[in-house]
Amino acid sequence: MKELELLKKLNDMHPQAECELNFSTPYQLLVAVILSAQCTDKRVNLVTKHLFERYDTPEKILSLSQEGLEKEIKSCGFYHNKAKNILAATEILVNEFNGVVPRDRDVLETLPGVGRKTANVVYAVAFGGNAIPVDTHVFRLSHRLDLSSQNTPFGVEKDLMARFPEEEWSKLHHLLIHHGRYVCKAQSPCCGNCLLTDMCAYYQQKRRESKGSK
Repeated sequence: MKELELLKKLNDMHPQAECELNFSTPYQLLVAVILSAQCTDKRVNLVTKHLFERYDTPEKILSLSQEGLEKEIKSCGFYHNKAKNILAATEILVNEFNGVVPRDRDVLETLPGVGRKTANVVYAVAFGGNAIPVDTHVFRLSHRLDLSSQNTPFGVEKDLMARFPEEEWSKLHHLLIHHGRYVCKAQSPCCGNCLLTDMCAYYQQKRRESKGSK
């Protein structure tokens, strides 16, 4: 079965694949994931290292003004909207959930700044749930590996959930992210270091194009 072989090879290449965002609590993870939109995990970790030293709980975050939080997270980009969403979501958590991040994905998605991908990450990473958050890496690799032809993250997510065992969903998510981040890059993928070329539609197409140009 292609899917099981794919999982095995990805595991062989990325045995330590896991979430690369640093956090100590579900709330910290939620903040980090919101900050990670169109920003690298490396940059987010630099920002949250200093942020969480002083403001590591919902209550402490709410002690910051909009402008104060913006200064803390500015280097993550889109800091105005991110600060606005973090403060609004945190206020809801404190007022309606006693400062506790809910495990329910549908409830998570009602929080400002929390879409399906963010909710899936928190559900899978913080609470050990089975989910496939679809970011740009997962989306790209799903098409290159011919796992999905859907043109939306939710469509790709549904295709992946249908193809892979539920107990492998969260692991698959981390494996695809690591592979996309370090091997199957958007530009100049490192196909020579990849064990998936025999099942990669993208690689096979590139080979055909190369032969055709000779």
